[in-house]
Amino acid sequence: MYLQNYRIVSGLLFSACALSVLPTAVAQSQEDLEARIQRLEQMNSQLLTQMQTLIAIQEYKADPIQRLPNQQSPRVAGVPEPVAPPAKLAQQPLLKSDLVSVDPEYGYDILDHAETTNRKRIVQLRGRMGSGRKTKITVSGGTTVLANYQKSNSDSKFGYLMRHPTSANQIGTEVSEAVVHSAQLAVTADFTDYLTGYLEFLYNPQQSFGSGTITDLNRNQVQVRKAYLMFGDLERSPIYAAIGKMDTPFGLNDTVSPFTNSTSWHAFAGLAYGAELGYYKDGLSLRAMAIQGGSQFRAANTPVNGTNVPSKLNNFALDASYEYEWGETSSALIGASYLHGSPYCSDYPVFHFDPCDDENPAAAIYGQIDLGSLRVLGEYAQTLDEWPGSAVPDPTNPLSVFEAQKTSAFTLGARYGFGGEVSEDKDRSAFSLEYSEFVAGDEGAPWERQNQWVAGYSAFLTPSVNLFGEVVRAEGFVPLNFLSGGNFPDGSTWSERDATTDVILIGAQAAF
Repeated sequence: MYLQNYRIVSGLLFSACALSVLPTAVAQSQEDLEARIQRLEQMNSQLLTQMQTLIAIQEYKADPIQRLPNQQSPRVAGVPEPVAPPAKLAQQPLLKSDLVSVDPEYGYDILDHAETTNRKRIVQLRGRMGSGRKTKITVSGGTTVLANYQKSNSDSKFGYLMRHPTSANQIGTEVSEAVVHSAQLAVTADFTDYLTGYLEFLYNPQQSFGSGTITDLNRNQVQVRKAYLMFGDLERSPIYAAIGKMDTPFGLNDTVSPFTNSTSWHAFAGLAYGAELGYYKDGLSLRAMAIQGGSQFRAANTPVNGTNVPSKLNNFALDASYEYEWGETSSALIGASYLHGSPYCSDYPVFHFDPCDDENPAAAIYGQIDLGSLRVLGEYAQTLDEWPGSAVPDPTNPLSVFEAQKTSAFTLGARYGFGGEVSEDKDRSAFSLEYSEFVAGDEGAPWERQNQWVAGYSAFLTPSVNLFGEVVRAEGFVPLNFLSGGNFPDGSTWSERDATTDVILIGAQAAF
């Protein structure tokens, strides 16, 4: 094709030359000759330009996907820009910017450990509404770092729960640290208009169940924290469903503090394999989750043939809540939950993930009210039966005088924002105060309770970057493992009712 075009143009050039030579023989003056030569040069220039354009058109037709759509070829005056047929453009592969993106505010909200702790799937469904997420795949990540000072009135007994309270973490009566509390990486994939996939990786050496100190390799592992597929599109139907590893729908478990979770979260926030069916419309939320039996990752346990092997889908959780909104910044939320198998079912001596003889159900009620920049929340959760392991069965042990008790947790907190809004639902700065308690034993028992006070301040630099400071007081030292004893030869317990821990911390939480 190129050769054919070249021959056509060459013929035109030859004809032009012949026509220009013929008048030269009869020219009347030198001025006439110079004018003819000038016209010849103009014709030659135009013909060469047309030849280059014809060659470019043929190359584009042979391979229409040569350049990005926003790249421009040099324009030639008087020659129209070649346009590829629409059918050809539709065959182009998606650019990376059309497939993968980051959304920092969504990343912060979906990875935040303090708010909407067990409602992330509703956050994702609402995020798809309207214009929705910009691309099929949204990559998110976050890091939380801390510097703190802690002081205890009891040797090596620090009741602050944002790191495991063991002597592998704190020694003596005063400790300090500058550490990574957690780092996360997540992928949200909108496979279709109604199918969402989510995968979250977590690195959290301070709260890892691995052995050793926070520098031990066993505690410096990256885990798949959550992974599930969710079917649902709230613009088409209020019903959705999910299957995978995810938070259980029990209680509120949120906090007004910028960093420290409440004792309600530590006691009842569940993480388990299961299948969830939900309904969400006009503020009404109904959730039911079938939970894998046995000992799950957090706060869910039902016996399977007398073992903790998760080989039956014999646990479940139910949650119902309603949120009423008025004005632009005011709302009220109220809800109640039921969990068929709580973790407080094991016998003495108590140890994480031990099997149970019978399940111990739990129930929770909660509420939250937002009045402009003021938020107040409250929550109460309790098992329906006594926790067998909260009593010592040996009558010769002095601790056997304390009877088994129902396990409960309570939270009440308030936060006031100021300085304007950094986004639609985040105040630029805020002060908060929260009280929460965990009751695990009989009155007067060393493991009776652990209370927590948190006064906090937060400052959002952007909707996805938060600087914070907290002053914390923990009253009581009640680690779940061997809570009522059984790990010492004399039958004593390491729990201590009168132990106190005071904490001053600063930190930053950033996400993309």
